[in-house]
Amino acid sequence: MNSMIKVARYHLAQPAMLLWVPWAPVAGTFAFSAIRQGAVSSGGLVILFVMFFVAGWQRAGRWLPLGLALGATRRSFYAGTALLGVSIALVDGLVIAGLQSVERATGGWGLSITFFRVPEMLNGPWYDTWLTSFVGLSALFAYGMWFGIVNRRWGVLGLIAFIAAQFLAGLVYALTGRPGNLTGLGALGLTGVAAALTVVFLAGGHATIRRAAV
Repeated sequence: MNSMIKVARYHLAQPAMLLWVPWAPVAGTFAFSAIRQGAVSSGGLVILFVMFFVAGWQRAGRWLPLGLALGATRRSFYAGTALLGVSIALVDGLVIAGLQSVERATGGWGLSITFFRVPEMLNGPWYDTWLTSFVGLSALFAYGMWFGIVNRRWGVLGLIAFIAAQFLAGLVYALTGRPGNLTGLGALGLTGVAAALTVVFLAGGHATIRRAAV
């Protein structure tokens, strides 16, 4: 546990990409929505989730050599990076839930804006919004970590093969007609699916990092 915390602190030596950069485009999109009085709605919040994927990729792939040079093992580096990502996701989920509550109480910031209320997903009680946001952000961070590690271990060709394999798997799944079953799960049901995927992503990344090149 101590080594995991040290790795997390090591990442926070340059905290911008993890703490501030993901929110910068969200703030800009929200400001545009306010100026246009709701012209851009909750889709702008998706940017935060995409940025978590990018952050996971960068931290796991680009920072691995320096982490090992500072004395961390591959496993401790991976666990510490995942711990930090999940912790930030927990806090950011609370921020989203809080902003959503303010938005709802003020009638959309007085402008009927529904920026932090995503229909069918982030539009329930604050604790539902927090849980869904937390799990979604954690899943994308873990997914990004796996991508970064694959790129580090096998290079661009390996990454292309990794993406192609997932695309083919998704295509086969789509042809079975099963994706339609997900629509009836509701927000909490989809949150459960995202939580299961997070475990898969973390396990996949953990297995891949063992022989990742530095």
